Amino acid sequence: MAVKIRLKRMGAKKTPFYRIIVADSRSPRDGKFIANLGTYNPLKNPAEIKVDDESAIAWLEKGAIPTDTARSILSKAGIMEKYHNKKQGK
Repeated sequence: MAVKIRLKRMGAKKTPFYRIIVADSRSPRDGKFIANLGTYNPLKNPAEIKVDDESAIAWLEKGAIPTDTARSILSKAGIMEKYHNKKQGK
């Protein structure tokens, strides 16, 4: 079972709001998920990103693979840098 960190679309029409979730790669975009890591609101200026650092790093250590968009959001939040530093033992 491949586990991915990806976005789940929420909000009304033309006002998207996303949850950053951990889900099985076979489940649909807005379907069943394993864990909720945070939120991403692209409509605010600058975009609002709220992510639980500890749980995101824990899922990355367990082997969860972020999608391209999720990876860029986690990078902007500084989580990917923390993960790589922890992985390198710094």
